[in-house]
Amino acid sequence: MALATKQLYAAPSNKTRFRFQLWRHATLFVEVNKLNILVDPMLSAKDAMNPIPNAGNSLRIPMVDLPFNEVELKKKLATVNAILLTHVHADHWDVKARDLLNKEIPIICQPTDVDRLKQQGFKEIIPLNEHMEWKGIGITRTGGQHGTGEIGKRMGQVSGYVIAHKKQSLYIAGDTIWCEEVKRVIDRYQPDHIIVNGGGARFLQGDAITMTGIDVLEVSKATKANISVVHLETINHCLEKRKDFREIIEQNQLQKQVMIPDDGSWSKV
Repeated sequence: MALATKQLYAAPSNKTRFRFQLWRHATLFVEVNKLNILVDPMLSAKDAMNPIPNAGNSLRIPMVDLPFNEVELKKKLATVNAILLTHVHADHWDVKARDLLNKEIPIICQPTDVDRLKQQGFKEIIPLNEHMEWKGIGITRTGGQHGTGEIGKRMGQVSGYVIAHKKQSLYIAGDTIWCEEVKRVIDRYQPDHIIVNGGGARFLQGDAITMTGIDVLEVSKATKANISVVHLETINHCLEKRKDFREIIEQNQLQKQVMIPDDGSWSKV
């Protein structure tokens, strides 16, 4: 693949083998094999975007700032070797990210998003059907269910990814509810750490389109892996807060397995 043969956009600076930093919402900075992968960058300042419609409130988004200033953001972006996109909804791939990122940076994505990324001026787009090997890292694309019924259909295709290095693996589930596909991924790949998008995002009609606290309980029953819940307190239709997830975790005595990271915090795989 082109990603494996072209000069990388930036030299790696990290020393830790495999860890990730939650920037905000679903934006993750993954350090693996001395390479840096930025997942689902939404980089806009607080209140820069219109609210998600039909959500029962008119709060502008993002509802919080990134955990570092613009100068530090640009320094961090200069160390990124590739972008990994689960899908291109605005809360995962915004105008600010498109403006700040070098158009030559490799972007790994689901095939359905290639044309849009090309139209946005990006040159190095790698559609991932199933699996690729890149610089000693295995990346496998997985499916999911971004809601149920008619709303789920309207939300379109979304992906997750399993990132593996040597004997460690990280499963980024993406925008999905608990469903059979997520269970199959867990059973097949037996990840060491799972990142799920919580918040119980929903509209005025229909069921949740991302994981609720009950969904996270189902994930915990299916695995012994550590679980991190992200996608919280940033977008106006994500109605379940950190405190809600912490309460259900404590009620079910899952504090040693399920984490609710703060923006800017690091976690080991």
